[in-house]
Amino acid sequence: MQLTAPATSRSNTPARTGTRDADGMAVASFILGLLGLLVLNLFLGPVAIVLAAVSLWRGTARRGRAYLGLALGVADLAVLLAAMQLSQTVSWSL
Repeated sequence: MQLTAPATSRSNTPARTGTRDADGMAVASFILGLLGLLVLNLFLGPVAIVLAAVSLWRGTARRGRAYLGLALGVADLAVLLAAMQLSQTVSWSL
């Protein structure tokens, strides 16, 4: 069973696939960074940062979303740090 379409013999296919993958990573970093503000920010924040950095390195066409994902990933960690300082524990809860 094949889940993806077979590769075509066009010369521009690898570049389009790489850009499309980078665009997907930029969107994923934005969504994970946004979700990380609410839950699992210790895990989702660094994942959003890494995905945004890789998508920018690969030359995504969605640079704004990648930068937002990067900023939200950093904000996830800042929210976690602030909540930990306020509750004076290693973890936090609402």
